[in-house]
Amino acid sequence: MNTDTLYKAMRHAIKQLRQARIATAGYDARLLVQWVTGVPPLDTVTRPERPVSPEESQKLDAALQRRIAGEPVHRIIGERAFYGLDFTLSADTLEPRPDTETVIDLTLPFLQARAAVKPAVTCLDMGTGSGAIAIALLASIPQLYATGVDIAQGALTMAQLNAGRSGVANRFTPCKSDWFQSVTGRFDLIVSNPPYIPRADIAGTDISVHRFDPVRALDGGIDGLDFYRALAAGAKPHLYPSGKIAVEIGTEQKQNVTAIFAWHNYRLEETKADLAGIDRALLFTQNQV
Repeated sequence: MNTDTLYKAMRHAIKQLRQARIATAGYDARLLVQWVTGVPPLDTVTRPERPVSPEESQKLDAALQRRIAGEPVHRIIGERAFYGLDFTLSADTLEPRPDTETVIDLTLPFLQARAAVKPAVTCLDMGTGSGAIAIALLASIPQLYATGVDIAQGALTMAQLNAGRSGVANRFTPCKSDWFQSVTGRFDLIVSNPPYIPRADIAGTDISVHRFDPVRALDGGIDGLDFYRALAAGAKPHLYPSGKIAVEIGTEQKQNVTAIFAWHNYRLEETKADLAGIDRALLFTQNQV
């Protein structure tokens, strides 16, 4: 099909994606056309006759084939917005998703209250990946300093790059560690979006997840709870007595995760639901003994 203008390229992209039964065909087509042509978002509407070169058309067709094969549109583009910031993605990182923004909403009031009485506030982001959680918090609170922990050097490299993109690199410290193994110091907040999918369930997730997200960022062990156990068991030496722990959880994991933390002397203080009304983020505080 002739795709020598923005209008024709959009029509072509939407048709291809709809024929492949991509539910978000219109949205994905717009993002891919904007990406291959480098035009501002409004140009696809206000400048429909803008020429599209043969090279751009080739690049668009290649991107459409990747999308039809199940690759998420933001992985094709190589970045995604999260909490108003743009994050570069790689094969070593999860794609930050809107559900995780509930963790930011849940923890910001606590960190803001700490920042009102302390000149410096500290946060430990366990399994930082692209750095999305730590960087969104850093961008919101100038007094905050965050350490991002990950076992994958590629993820830490990407997190550091993203910290630079968001102008917070001077307050972000990457730490390569197998969970708490190489972590030192104490923090006001420990936060994590850990792997929480039961191992046997990974193959049944959407193709965009099990084929394109790193498996180590998905696999939560036999019951999906391994990393909550590790976090609850190992956090105390790295948390100030008045500090808190916040975690993202999977659907129907609230009761089990709360029980794990209760066993280690933490009580559930607050929850935050995602846009579907599902409890997605939990905030724990230490019981005083």
